[in-house]
Amino acid sequence: MKHGFSSLAFISILPALAFGAPGAPQADPCAKIAGQQFVVPKDALACLKSFPFNATLHQNVITNVARVFDFFTFEDFYLKSPPPFQESTANIRAELARINRTVYKTDYDFNRDVYNLTTRLNDGHTRWFPNCYTTFQNILPAPIVNLEENGKQNVFIAPDSVEFINLLGANFTNHFEQIGFNWQRLAGAKVLAINGQDPFDYIDLIARTESGNYLDHGVRVNSVFTSYRISGTDFSQRLGDLAGPAFPDRDSLTFRLIPVNSSKPETVTVPYFANYLGAPFTDQASFWEANCAAKPDTNGVDLKATGFEGKRATKKQPRAVIIDKAPGNGVGLPDPFLPRLPPVNGSTGVIKSFILPDNKTGVMFVGSFEGDFVQFQTDTVAAINQFKASGVTHLLLDLTDNGGGFVCLGQFLHQYLSGSKIGYPGFVTTSRANPLAKTILHADIALGNNDQITFYSPDNWAFLNDTEMPLTFDYNDPSVPFKINGVVDQNSIRFHDICTPFSVPVPEDPPFDLNNVAIVGNANCASTCAMFSTLMFERHRTKIAIFGGKPNERMEFKGMAGNQVLEWSDLDTEIKTAGVKSDPLAPPDLLVDGNMRVNWRTAWSFLDENVPIAYKSEIPQFRFAYTKDTYNDPQNLWTFAVSKLFK
Repeated sequence: MKHGFSSLAFISILPALAFGAPGAPQADPCAKIAGQQFVVPKDALACLKSFPFNATLHQNVITNVARVFDFFTFEDFYLKSPPPFQESTANIRAELARINRTVYKTDYDFNRDVYNLTTRLNDGHTRWFPNCYTTFQNILPAPIVNLEENGKQNVFIAPDSVEFINLLGANFTNHFEQIGFNWQRLAGAKVLAINGQDPFDYIDLIARTESGNYLDHGVRVNSVFTSYRISGTDFSQRLGDLAGPAFPDRDSLTFRLIPVNSSKPETVTVPYFANYLGAPFTDQASFWEANCAAKPDTNGVDLKATGFEGKRATKKQPRAVIIDKAPGNGVGLPDPFLPRLPPVNGSTGVIKSFILPDNKTGVMFVGSFEGDFVQFQTDTVAAINQFKASGVTHLLLDLTDNGGGFVCLGQFLHQYLSGSKIGYPGFVTTSRANPLAKTILHADIALGNNDQITFYSPDNWAFLNDTEMPLTFDYNDPSVPFKINGVVDQNSIRFHDICTPFSVPVPEDPPFDLNNVAIVGNANCASTCAMFSTLMFERHRTKIAIFGGKPNERMEFKGMAGNQVLEWSDLDTEIKTAGVKSDPLAPPDLLVDGNMRVNWRTAWSFLDENVPIAYKSEIPQFRFAYTKDTYNDPQNLWTFAVSKLFK
């Protein structure tokens, strides 16, 4: 379906764009901050807002975004999001039309409006990232946590703030010394109000308007707080959405608080300091060229024309993962809070495994499903083999802040823990059969494209009896109608992923009694992580315990649960490799460096085959508050969890 946005051929960016609006000569706001790692937010924002609104770029981006939305599997759910996810209700097409007819003051304002729209859909797979304007991360030297003391939960400045914030380095901390602001004394302070609001009300506001990524509001609340995690292959601590927002549009935040060792409330205004995450530049023109203009990898390519066909030894691996646009959002976990236990075998990658002092519980902290595809599997085998050899009988899986990754790695971990006798280890899935999707698949079949170069090719998928689809099978024709909110959409037939055989042998039977397996985390478990935890819950009733959140507010155990994401360059590669870029429904190449990613496949619940797992409300069996001993100390949290879950 065409949505009224004109298409554009690729054109060069007008050089005048990089020098701002015409008029009297003005100081270059980007040159003022060039070469600095940290800058005050108002100076960062002045640089970002120095690029005037450009109608050509506006039309190019909004056309691209609107046509990518044609592939969004959940679009019609948003017209009236079902309980308990009503907060995400939005008329996406009406909002795009509003943005299309709006004339903005700056290019930043336009892109921020599109960013806000997609962020508030609360689907981390479907977001617009304008790389030009996500180049700064605002940082507050006062990350917050919700902790329980004496049976009551309150918001606090993180007690480990001094150790944590110092890891940002002297370039950050010296700024506060120079302006005479003592942020260190705030560590551990009890927060009574934030910007004049009850602290939980302000946290709700951030969760509702800025956090994004997770459909459930309660899960987004946990994203506002600081938390431990694995970043890359290292233990890390995340600033949280209040202390580490994605844009430098706040100069400060005002707290009403009671410092440690005091009983007297005081009002403190804490300054933000912005961290530059983009490419080097010297002035406004070079900032645009380095960060804003389209790059060789911004758009997709025709893999057949580039001679790539046949060069990949294995199939393309589908991914389901959120994007963290601010790698500075996570710095190292301070040394005092790292696990004191020796790691077991298989702990050099994204999985960190330990045996607790009880000598009967093994812990696997699964930081993500990314990284080395084969190593994830061999690390799993190595850890479990050592657990078994050491007499371990119980397994605790920590999924805190796991953003997802390779779809097949989630299925691998599920099958390895459950035994191969369970059969197919994933979900039944579909994609959206819009007119362009049908055209792509028709073309792939005609060209003989296979799973080495495209995701649409039928040999990526299996029928529900796990027989691989032949290359000539059109799973979109005839399409299958699906009605939601009074709208009839068209889907593919239902099918399975093809993940097996895995790179390592999978045991026929579970290595541990599944009654002795439990999952813990903060529910910021996205994409493949959400699919894995849901598989364990729906098929085996695995115990799940979630820490944190807002007192007396419900929380799901999973974040967002789409079955596969396509980045814009991935989708464009599908279109170009099928030879249908000239189709009038095809999104245009972006003229700027950005990414309109989209949730491309739906996973359907085992418990109700008419409900996507993303919209299947599933509450953890256990909820625990964080304490000052567990919020940033994984080993303490694991020890506490075992005492409650494995009685």
